Amino acid sequence: MKTMTRFVLLACLVLPFAACKKEEAVVVEKAPVVVPTTDDKAAWQAYLQDQVPRHMTGITNNPFIYRVPANVNPEDPEEYARLLEKAQTDVARGIVKGNMLAYAGLDPSKTADLVVAAFTDVTPDTMQGVRVLYMGDAANSERVKAAVEPAGVEYVFVEAK
Repeated sequence: MKTMTRFVLLACLVLPFAACKKEEAVVVEKAPVVVPTTDDKAAWQAYLQDQVPRHMTGITNNPFIYRVPANVNPEDPEEYARLLEKAQTDVARGIVKGNMLAYAGLDPSKTADLVVAAFTDVTPDTMQGVRVLYMGDAANSERVKAAVEPAGVEYVFVEAK
């Protein structure tokens, strides 16, 4: 009988806590960062840090991010040439499943040119499971898509407006 009394007493103490419904956390999505209207590196970094994670679902590795400068930097006139070489080298050595390549810049045509140049010599269907994110304008999106899709990538376009 003592055991039964203890069991009932314990149930009376535990039951109210078990019946409490925990409040669910409210997820508030922050507003997207506005596309920079200048070639300012810090502004583009903030924009890319906002946009890239929004498209990372299913991506298991850190993304390759390319901010394409619109103008020649007087302090570093070879900046674009080095970026183009890096983009071509990265793609040529092979990007494996679970990776993402993200491209953006103030001049959408120049950004598209870099993507097309990087994918020029890629063997078809060698990048299955890789996502390419082009943040630019609709006028260049089809050109970028035509350049990257033969590689077997998942192409994502975000209109930078």
